Amino acid sequence: MTQTSARRVALAALKTWRKKTEFADAIISHLLSDAALESADRAFAVELFYGTLRNLTLLDFWIRELRSTRVDVDLRDLLRLGLYQLFLANTPEHAAVYETVALAPRRKRPIVNGILRSAVRRRKKLRDKANSQPVDVRFSHPKFLTERWNEQFGEKKAKALCEWNNRPPTIYARINQLKIDRLNFLERYHDARSLPDVSNFVHLPSPAESLNQGDCYVQDPSTAIACELLQPQAGEKILDACAAPGGKTAYLAELMDNNGVIVACDRDPDRLRTLEQNIQRLGVALVKRVRHDWTKNQIPSAIRADAPFDRILIDAPCSNTGVMRRRVDVRWRLKPSDFARMRARQIQIVGAVLPLLKPKGTLVYSTCSLEREENEEVVRNLVEKMSILQLEEKRYSLPFRENFDGAFATRFRRNA
Repeated sequence: MTQTSARRVALAALKTWRKKTEFADAIISHLLSDAALESADRAFAVELFYGTLRNLTLLDFWIRELRSTRVDVDLRDLLRLGLYQLFLANTPEHAAVYETVALAPRRKRPIVNGILRSAVRRRKKLRDKANSQPVDVRFSHPKFLTERWNEQFGEKKAKALCEWNNRPPTIYARINQLKIDRLNFLERYHDARSLPDVSNFVHLPSPAESLNQGDCYVQDPSTAIACELLQPQAGEKILDACAAPGGKTAYLAELMDNNGVIVACDRDPDRLRTLEQNIQRLGVALVKRVRHDWTKNQIPSAIRADAPFDRILIDAPCSNTGVMRRRVDVRWRLKPSDFARMRARQIQIVGAVLPLLKPKGTLVYSTCSLEREENEEVVRNLVEKMSILQLEEKRYSLPFRENFDGAFATRFRRNA
């Protein structure tokens, strides 16, 4: 391991992320694995990196106010990191300025020092000016996203959604009742807090011990909607078409009392290995793992052998706009064309899976997207073009309403 500092790790992560070849969580995980940092410093590095990414537009607005001439990319990363500490992380001024300047190459230290000290002097004016900017600047979201959310939800709810996305995510966990009941879990793990109306989930700030024991699985309560809408029964055959990393798969197994068959598919071998590790830790005993890409024509015999299925869950690949506070850099990767592209892929997956569902069987289509293209428009297309499907129920989770992540799920019945 290399001796380093939390700020140096965060800066290295920002530079790596700029290349857009890796996701933010993979970048910071890799860098921390090579860094000899105490737990508090590791947490600070993550906060600096994620916090800076959440506020890129706002930080760049302040940089433009502080320096009218060109700012190269390496200098911009340093200034973003410094301004995040000064304005948003409540880091003591001296530490924020001194430690950020120390990260700069010697020839750039006077520039970094001058800009950050100017920011300290002009703090109130800079904040006041930022507060008068449009929502996409104040809350650092692409303008095309704030415009579409204004149209879909109204300005007040769109603003609330942007604010939600910029909050560090709360850690929730589903109690794994294959191993432990709710009362024993709450007695054993004293930092767990019950959630109103969601009895099998808890707020769990320190989940490490309970995770290692297989007593819980870290996931947002919104993820339960699709599983509960599917209504799996003990002894049935279930296809979880897009299963990894396995949180919904494990919950389905619990709802089935670990009795029956779940064929869990994913196209990514690494994600399937993660699924296998998760279900083993949770004590799930009815899962068959199969690697498969539903956009390919040939369905493997390992899937066809258990068909037809009583119920099918398609937790479809999507834009992830409902989970932006957890997937910090999603907003910067999305393009306006992505939603129509995802819709076409989602419809293709449903079409590939549908022949595996038995007559009168149940199919649930779900996403963690907030977008009409991936939710209502997919459902409308399925109803219009696949008359064999009968729409039964739709459910939503909206962050500004439920105070959980965004999710969408629809249940269909296959006509005889």
